[in-house]
Amino acid sequence: MRTTTTTTTTMNSTRPTTNDEYPVRLQKHLARAGVASRRGSEDLISSGRVTVNGEVITLLGSKIIPAHDVVAVDGVEIRTNADPVYLMLNKPAGYISTMSDPHARHTVAELVPTDQYPGLFPIGRLDADTTGLLLFTTDGELAHRIMHPHYEVHKRYDSQVERRLRDGEIQWLSDGVMLDDGLTAPALVKRIEPFEVCEKAIEGEVDHLSLCIHEGRKRQIRRMLDTIGHPVITLQRVAIGDLELGDLELGSWRLIDRQDIETLIEM
Repeated sequence: MRTTTTTTTTMNSTRPTTNDEYPVRLQKHLARAGVASRRGSEDLISSGRVTVNGEVITLLGSKIIPAHDVVAVDGVEIRTNADPVYLMLNKPAGYISTMSDPHARHTVAELVPTDQYPGLFPIGRLDADTTGLLLFTTDGELAHRIMHPHYEVHKRYDSQVERRLRDGEIQWLSDGVMLDDGLTAPALVKRIEPFEVCEKAIEGEVDHLSLCIHEGRKRQIRRMLDTIGHPVITLQRVAIGDLELGDLELGSWRLIDRQDIETLIEM
């Protein structure tokens, strides 16, 4: 296949009627379609894996008109919705936060309307055994901004842990816990009353905590609580910034407005 470094599209003389009839950078189009992050989309283009109307495009910054140009990655045509989609899912335990899995494990793709909204992908991750709020979008550019450490988007979790924490241990979490990948940023921690008894607890006693963090390290809260000697029994993410899970049923999803998402990076 012939390689070119530019792409030219004939535009109608009439005024565009939808966003898809305006020129857009190729990497932004790919990110919006959920193919990869903006940086990942640039890598796909540079490596010669992207074609426009059958021609390989390697020049970053090349523009297309989504309504008229056919874009493909590794020979697979990429489609986007007319407008980006945003939704929240109340993720049950037992599902991994990817859209496909080579080991045939259950994925969150089974729980969201991918047929209705092609290109959906999760913003960030939840562990397989963690439940609660997981955001999805077809807008790769906005997702990249939300996940960027610069914005320090806070996530709030409710957790049941083994044994009642002492005041000094709550302060320990609040000050930061030394993990194998460094000291965690301070967490906002408070006890949720009442004190409970749970059959899942080894010693029969459980403490119920609310923890708010802005970092996104792998299994961070579980590792923090393990380090201070209070293993997690249950963990649920209940809010991201001001966006709360509310009464959304476990395993269910609902659409949200772009404005709800944008507030996460304006805090």
